[in-house]
Parts: sequence; structure tokens; C-alpha cells
Amino acid sequence: MSDQSAALALDALGDPMRRELLVVLRDGALPVGELAARMPIGRPAVSKHLKVLEGAGLVEHRSEGTRNLYALAPAGLVPLQQWLIGLWDTALASFAAHLEQGHRP
Repeated sequence: MSDQSAALALDALGDPMRRELLVVLRDGALPVGELAARMPIGRPAVSKHLKVLEGAGLVEHRSEGTRNLYALAPAGLVPLQQWLIGLWDTALASFAAHLEQGHRP
């Protein structure tokens, strides 16, 4: 898992509509039409957002007949999670070193 993967995820999640799409998809796979019906934007915009999320590895799609179903990618948030853990661990280590030097919080 690379920092580049985490950066792609962060870039993709920078848009509130994309974050909302992930929230809608957490309950299971849906076709584009149903996703669009739950969003305040049209189907073409939903499709563009899904393409960005898929490019970042956060969603995946499969064809079922004539429908494309989109779902959360099982491992899609792992690079972002690892990046955040690394960031947090570094911050905690810096804080601990600061305290060890006799500084007060």
C-alpha cells in the first residue's frame, strides 16, 4: 500500500458528493440509476464521480445483465487507513519525545 494510493483516495474523497456516494454504497451494491435517485445530482454526474472513486480504488463495479452495479471496494480504504495510522503514530511519538524532554503539554 503506497502513499500514492492514499493520496488518490484523499483526492477522491475531497468532493462531498463522492463522500455521499460512499455513504450510500455502504449498505450494498446499487445500479447507477438508483444511486442517482438518492443524490441531488443527475445520473451523468453520478457516473463521473463513480469513475473517479473507481480510479482511486474505493468502489468497484460488476455487470449484471444490462445493469452496472457499484459497490465499495473491500480493500479500498486500507491505504488511507495506513497513511492515517502512520501520521498519528508520528505525531504521538513527537509528543512523547517532547514530554520526555521535560516540556509540559
